[in-house]
Amino acid sequence: MRSPHRTSHRTGHQASLRTGHRTGPPPNTRPRASLARDSSLVWLASGVVGVSFGAVSVAGGLPVWVPVLMSLVVYAGSAQFSAVGVLLAGGGPLAAAATGLLLNTRTAAFSLAVADLLGPGRATRLLGAHLVTDETVAFALAQPDPARRRAAFWISGLGLFAVWNAGVLIGALAGTALGDTARYGLDAAFPAVLVALVLPSLRKDAGVRRSALLGAAIALAVTPAVPAGVPVLLALLGLFAHPGVRR
Repeated sequence: MRSPHRTSHRTGHQASLRTGHRTGPPPNTRPRASLARDSSLVWLASGVVGVSFGAVSVAGGLPVWVPVLMSLVVYAGSAQFSAVGVLLAGGGPLAAAATGLLLNTRTAAFSLAVADLLGPGRATRLLGAHLVTDETVAFALAQPDPARRRAAFWISGLGLFAVWNAGVLIGALAGTALGDTARYGLDAAFPAVLVALVLPSLRKDAGVRRSALLGAAIALAVTPAVPAGVPVLLALLGLFAHPGVRR
């Protein structure tokens, strides 16, 4: 026997469909909203770091357009910090570019991991490749199914790109007004960001810790004798202390 409550509920639901009214948000709205909410804290942190990057770059003597254009074209936080750090330390543009490129080679593996999420078409894949970052790839691959992974990649990637560049522009415009950034501790942004990027790997992998210690020792030893930026490149010799590289 059909219950009156069930019958009335079904009738009301059918009537709402006929009149074009929904009892809740569209099915695809809630997953996207939750992905945006989950990404928001990463966006906020990225914006703060972007402000620091723009401010330190300009206060260190670079024109406003340098960090802004670098963020739009290069879009790689750790590589940008390293390249600008080399320039501000007196290194040449070639050393700065080489340092940034070497740090950014890890994204080649990331691109392979998310290649299926970018979608068809050269333009789409080119844009998606530009949005590949540590945070975006990790956030996308953590999702349970392909459709949600694809949505997570684009929502996280586009939001992060927008917030990062907005933060860099704000920091660069404020950099000349800030004066000596050492008063605010913004000069600590370079080492702080790099430490934050490598700390999780150092904690969970003894081989990575040995490689990092050897690389740091090499960099410190050669710093008095080589130009700025070269110690960072020579520190890559520490990779040979990792068991996987030796094999």
